[in-house]
Amino acid sequence: MRLHFLFALTLAGLYLSLAQGSYEDCCLKYVHHMKPSSLRMVMSYRMQETDGGCNIPAVVLTMKKGKLICVDPKHQWVKNLIAKVQARNKKTMQRPKRLRG
Repeated sequence: MRLHFLFALTLAGLYLSLAQGSYEDCCLKYVHHMKPSSLRMVMSYRMQETDGGCNIPAVVLTMKKGKLICVDPKHQWVKNLIAKVQARNKKTMQRPKRLRG
């Protein structure tokens, strides 16, 4: 009887740890406002779709120091920010590299 209990307890622990891991890369809530100084620190972004364990659509912002921030893609300020990040990244990719001689 004790062996069955320990086995069931072990399985429950494994299930909880696996279920918790499925939300590891998902946004569960949004940041609704950001300071203008913080907006300048955004380096890149990615879109989160509603599939699998991710239950809300989101834009995941990557900040200069690697911090991730989730924002609502429906907000106009988020759409403007995405356009600015795309334009900034396009400029840096088009710059010619200087050769050292």
